[in-house]
Amino acid sequence: QVQLVESGGGTVQAGGSLTLSCAASGRTFSSSAMGWFRQAPGKEREFVAAISRSGSSTYYTDSVKGRFTISRDNAKNTAYLQMSSLKVEDTAVYYCAVTKYISGLASRQRYDYWGQGTQVTVSS
Repeated sequence: QVQLVESGGGTVQAGGSLTLSCAASGRTFSSSAMGWFRQAPGKEREFVAAISRSGSSTYYTDSVKGRFTISRDNAKNTAYLQMSSLKVEDTAVYYCAVTKYISGLASRQRYDYWGQGTQVTVSS
């Protein structure tokens, strides 16, 4: 069993920045790759970014490349998503998730534990 708790969401103006955190407990954190997904109203949950177990490899969806940075601190059992140059279309509930897999990290089906989500709202 793994528990994930996201924090750091809020409301920010377009062009602003936010950093989300995902605190994990229950399974050895360093044995899991982690991902961030988001879901806007009326849309499916979509992949945002993922990071390998060691943090040496990162993956991003095209729409956030150059604006978002995923990282992790295995000593603190925490992953982060630094978001800058935020756009109105980034508005969504953001979820972190963990997976035992090391490939296919953009697929929701690869993840077996999810957090409850944190709202990010970008205003124009």
